[in-house]
Amino acid sequence: MNANKALWEKGDFTRIAATMRESGEELVARIGVTSGMKVLDLGCGDGTTALPEAKTGAEVLGVDIAQNLVAAGNKRVQEQGITNCRFQEGDASNLSELADNSFDMLVSIFGAMFAPKPFDVAKEMVRVTKPGGKIVMGNWIPGDPTLVAQILKISSSYTPPPPEGFISPMTWGVEDHVTERFGNAGIAKENISFTRDTYTFNAPYSPTEFVNMFKTYYGPTMNAFDAAEKNGKAAELQQELETLFNSQNKSGSANSTSIPATFLRVTVHC
Repeated sequence: MNANKALWEKGDFTRIAATMRESGEELVARIGVTSGMKVLDLGCGDGTTALPEAKTGAEVLGVDIAQNLVAAGNKRVQEQGITNCRFQEGDASNLSELADNSFDMLVSIFGAMFAPKPFDVAKEMVRVTKPGGKIVMGNWIPGDPTLVAQILKISSSYTPPPPEGFISPMTWGVEDHVTERFGNAGIAKENISFTRDTYTFNAPYSPTEFVNMFKTYYGPTMNAFDAAEKNGKAAELQQELETLFNSQNKSGSANSTSIPATFLRVTVHC
């Protein structure tokens, strides 16, 4: 079994994605998706950015490794009557089902960063993007004090060490690594730019309840709790996450959650 596929098919990421919709729409408005473009949304989940891309008039293909998220994405477009967006299964490190130079823009927001073999991922992204096209990635930043980097840091401290040769997805949040990977795929350094950007999680319930959503539905946090249970540390992990979520909640209410998270936005001109 592909470990990355198993991770993202565990739980139900759509429950977390529901708190990310607003920021997905805002991000799409900033990155230059326009009507008539062919867009690949890679590691698309259930379409947090793919659906807003389609609403600009672009023709959108969403690709994700998790079968349940692909099904959820196809259900969302059907329910909303969107005919210029579809979802299919695929692996960001091997997009052999997609032809060279197929897309005007490739977007991957917290998606391709989690695929193994990052040099292969960069090569595949460049291969399927047309010359003159653009790749936009959103990647969490290692050591960043905001929400998601801290969730992943805390979760990893409770889980067994990864297998030998494992490359942390968080390395996609380090500019030098990104430049090296795209450089290896033939992209000149001056064609890669970086900016710090923000994604806000908005939920109509308390930060403590939001922790329980991650505990129940988000693969990396689920794995951390599984490991913590075995070591008698589940209560400790719960407390650490509750402290994090409550301290970062900007909603002004104990009964709702609004937490901004910083990420690295990467733009590559092919």
